[in-house]
Amino acid sequence: MPMTLAEKILARAAGLPETKAGDVVEPQVDLAMSHENAALVLHQFKEIYKGLNVEPRVWDPSRIAIIFDHRVPAESSKTATNQKRVRDFVGEQGITKFHDIRGDQGGICHQILPEYGYVRPGAVVVGTDSHTTTHGALGAFAFGIGATEMASVWALGSALNIEVPRTIKVEINGALSNFVSAKDVILYLIGLIKANGANYRALEFHGSTIRNMSTSSRLVLCNMSVEAGATVGMVPPDVETKRYLRDEAKVSDTLWMESPDADADYERVVQIDANKLAPQIACPHTVDNVKPVTDIKGKKVDQIVIGSCTNGRLDDLAAAASLIRTKKVHQRTRMLVFPASWNIYKAAMERGYLKDFADAGAVVMNPGCGCCLGVHQGALGDGEVSLSTTNRNFKGRMGNPNAEVFLCSPEVAAASAIRGEITDPREV
Repeated sequence: MPMTLAEKILARAAGLPETKAGDVVEPQVDLAMSHENAALVLHQFKEIYKGLNVEPRVWDPSRIAIIFDHRVPAESSKTATNQKRVRDFVGEQGITKFHDIRGDQGGICHQILPEYGYVRPGAVVVGTDSHTTTHGALGAFAFGIGATEMASVWALGSALNIEVPRTIKVEINGALSNFVSAKDVILYLIGLIKANGANYRALEFHGSTIRNMSTSSRLVLCNMSVEAGATVGMVPPDVETKRYLRDEAKVSDTLWMESPDADADYERVVQIDANKLAPQIACPHTVDNVKPVTDIKGKKVDQIVIGSCTNGRLDDLAAAASLIRTKKVHQRTRMLVFPASWNIYKAAMERGYLKDFADAGAVVMNPGCGCCLGVHQGALGDGEVSLSTTNRNFKGRMGNPNAEVFLCSPEVAAASAIRGEITDPREV
């Protein structure tokens, strides 16, 4: 039976010759990721063993990854105490894929997993974070789960009652223009199919635009697939996947390089002509309220944010730095830059990007997610407007329900920082 990529991966992980959309399977998990919410998972995990007179032990400590990134360094005594509990647990269980608050190996979870070669094509990856979909960029079936489900995975090593999703094929062909990037592609797609357009579906990305995209750009597409409701976003593994894993992530073992069958059954096919795309903006307060930047330009901005798990990679920082170099952030605007990991931070420092930002008046922060979700480092004041390369703009997302959050690419963010208002980067 012809299968989509999601059907092939779940069949393999469940030990079945084939699966089809609607089947319910129990796939073996290749990697289980948590961040600070590992403290909640830990509580639930110990509950499983209560009264059994059995010492709680995770099924495979080498397949569990824990990365502190949402509240780093800890912003409260409660967070600090939870982080301490997780550190103690990591030591007790022998979990090796642990990334503490350190300048030599820390960063945001959705950057650390690909950067350290933890994700492989064909893998089943679960994470207690909705943007775990990011890792579909490497041909994995990667999705978010809750703390109780993760506690079960820690104990059993499998995910229970997973329904094989229907798949929407997204074909993107053509060349992206200057100052148009992967963020504009995914914002356009979400605006097109809407925030519920892929609910409980897999988005499978194809076309010449995708084939020519870097892994960094593919990570952006899959990261925000969940904003269209998708369970997973996936790029079939190809030459670029293999290049990234071999050359950048230093993975040396055999890779599963299967593609979906040519006659696989897709629920629908969405076609996008990349040649026609312009820079896009997602306006408050929903991610699918997307308009061309030309419709919004001139809107005054109080805070610019560049970074996060969506757009904090080296090419994102390079694009922003090239626009802001030798210029100044507008006096009424503040600009915060969050590299996605410390390795990216150091690479950006070596290439001079961080100096470009500082010289322009931006503040370069430590890698972390706190600003995006409004708990740490960059909350907004009443009536303020933020333009951000992050992935959500729900009311109150950046810590204040009386503020507005617009979403954009690094290019739009940098150009707008210079003028202090939403700006088309093609005009700077």
